[in-house]
Amino acid sequence: MVGVTLMTVCISLGLMPASASDFTLQIFGNANMDDTIDEYDVEYVQGIIEGINEPTPFADANYDNEIDERDIAQIEMIIDGKETKLTLIDTTNRTVTVKKPITRIIPAFPNAIETLRSLKVPKDNIVGIGLWPSLLDEAFFPELVDVPSIGQGWNPNTEEILALNPDVVLLSGTERSDLDPVRKVLESANITVLRFKLQTPEIYREEVETLGYIFGRDEAKEYLDWYGDVLESIEDRVEMISEDDKPTVYFAPSFDDGKPYIYRRYAYIETAGGKDIFVDQPDNYMSINPEAIIARDPDIIVRVAHWTAGGYDLAASNTSDLEKARNEILSQPELQDVKAVKDGRVYVISSHLLSFFQNAGCRHIIQLAYQAKWFHSELFEDLDPKAIHQEYLTRFQGLDIDLDENGAFVYPLEETT
Repeated sequence: MVGVTLMTVCISLGLMPASASDFTLQIFGNANMDDTIDEYDVEYVQGIIEGINEPTPFADANYDNEIDERDIAQIEMIIDGKETKLTLIDTTNRTVTVKKPITRIIPAFPNAIETLRSLKVPKDNIVGIGLWPSLLDEAFFPELVDVPSIGQGWNPNTEEILALNPDVVLLSGTERSDLDPVRKVLESANITVLRFKLQTPEIYREEVETLGYIFGRDEAKEYLDWYGDVLESIEDRVEMISEDDKPTVYFAPSFDDGKPYIYRRYAYIETAGGKDIFVDQPDNYMSINPEAIIARDPDIIVRVAHWTAGGYDLAASNTSDLEKARNEILSQPELQDVKAVKDGRVYVISSHLLSFFQNAGCRHIIQLAYQAKWFHSELFEDLDPKAIHQEYLTRFQGLDIDLDENGAFVYPLEETT
């Protein structure tokens, strides 16, 4: 209900964000309802006190049900990074007050670990980690192999968490995760619980911006500027493509026992400039009849390979399992007359780069880059997904991984550089 109320107020007051971003930062103190907290929020609250401006949902910066000079003081402390508490709305629409400073953190799912690393949160502040669902990817998180585990992220061990005495626990905010029992146990012990998805492009920038404020990391701006530039470079060109020039695409999340599946929710075909042949089907994971693929005759097939088929621990030349996944499609007798198969436009991508996998949800920008390149190679001739991937690893993840030597993620390779 908080989200609905917020939108209603924004529209009724005619408030427009001060920046080009398309989200409202849901932190109390963001009085003018844009995507940041700055001196304009101080001015807006002063206008409310003077009767010039209308109250807004986040003008009550210190969250005491009054809008007065103390809210101005709180906003100024937030701007200076000196606030002792911060009230916000997390991805599950919960209003949470965080006490600061925060020195002991447990990210209970890998997306949270990865995002904290992008924000340069010190490794020493992470006192425990959660896994989801596989073991920790040691090639991607080498510095965390000795950090205590609190179990699987969708069902963490609350006793282990309590023993580590964290200030904040980050739990998944996905709808599939029934973590309310865990949250209640932790909150009863005065541990702050925050819930974020950190795997969905539609809200990822908003979530990262919020985490930057929570953990006092100015690095959020640098990361989001880079992320936004890559995303907008794809979206801006896709907007120029006519519907007739968009290829039809089948996104195959798996092909177990020769049976095809669909999973539209995180295929992001349209964002990359394609047309989903199963756009009329539910967006949840489900099996389909091969005849449906034949009837819809896609121009392109994107096949997802199991995480063991790729990874950062493999040599860059070790694409044998990715090639095998591709051949599973190419060799299907029923699909021989499908245009994508006849034209050889079948591409394989490892789950390490896909947004709907909990151990890779922060790398969806790389998925989008590869798909855009595959769908429109001429339009995106200058787009280099591998270079984007490399910059992400080196600049924001601080990893000493050279993708020319290590890491196998896509097949075939000739159209991806």
